[in-house]
Amino acid sequence: MFSYCTDPSTLGGLTWLSCFLTTGVHLSFYLSFFKVLGLLAVTAPVALAFGFLGAMAARASFAPVSWLGKGYIAIVRGVPDIAFFLFFVIALDQVFEYTRHRILCPDWDQPVRQGNDFIVCQAAKLPLGSSPEWMHETYAFGLAVITFAIVFGAFAANVLFGAMRAVPRAQLETGEAYGMTQRQTFWRILVPQMWVFALPGLSNLWMVLIKATPLLFLLGIEDIVYWARELGGTKTSKFTSYPHGDWRMWYFLALLIFYLLMTKVSETLLGRLMARLTLGQATSGGEAQRKAA
Repeated sequence: MFSYCTDPSTLGGLTWLSCFLTTGVHLSFYLSFFKVLGLLAVTAPVALAFGFLGAMAARASFAPVSWLGKGYIAIVRGVPDIAFFLFFVIALDQVFEYTRHRILCPDWDQPVRQGNDFIVCQAAKLPLGSSPEWMHETYAFGLAVITFAIVFGAFAANVLFGAMRAVPRAQLETGEAYGMTQRQTFWRILVPQMWVFALPGLSNLWMVLIKATPLLFLLGIEDIVYWARELGGTKTSKFTSYPHGDWRMWYFLALLIFYLLMTKVSETLLGRLMARLTLGQATSGGEAQRKAA
């Protein structure tokens, strides 16, 4: 913070505001924007991988595998997202701790479930009580990534499953006629052509994922929503050197602008990607490009 900010009571106007916006807690607020961007950067490919595996399982010829894939899609899509987010964070945490408990504390002679309590030995706790704060935050962030990937992976699986079925059967039969194996047909014909059918649905899913990032706040992570509420709430001189009224509207307005910019940039990039994928394809987009040329 600037040296002239040591006594905020003597400041006024823009100088006071510049000092207020450069406090340590505000730096945490600014860093939380990168936390949201990091979540999107990690979760999107992981969720897409979950979705691809789910779609492959759903179209498998082996019935139990197909039931597993279709069941994953149906269950996650049929339950409210918030219920899964709150469930998976607790469930995954307990699974990890129970696994460590079995490995690190083999002599433990008490039940793990004691009434409504879940109790493991201290060595199995994740993270350990003596761990630094950054490890607690990283662990919580990792649980959030896995939870987001599981939930949005099911929606991606449904989109990819439909895209795989949209590829004309004649394309696959042509590959088979040239002597390609089923695996070669899948990877060389089906997968490259399915993306043009999947991208519109995946684009919508990406927009939903962007709007779902405030759920980090409900998972106990200090994200942009948490800091906007904390910093914007009424502050008195008893608790801070920068007293102010209820400024939450302005902080949440900043979040609104941030998400609108994210949406606009995403629409532009996805539009260019769609134009590239439809080039030369036997789709309405590809036909429009040929007429324009």
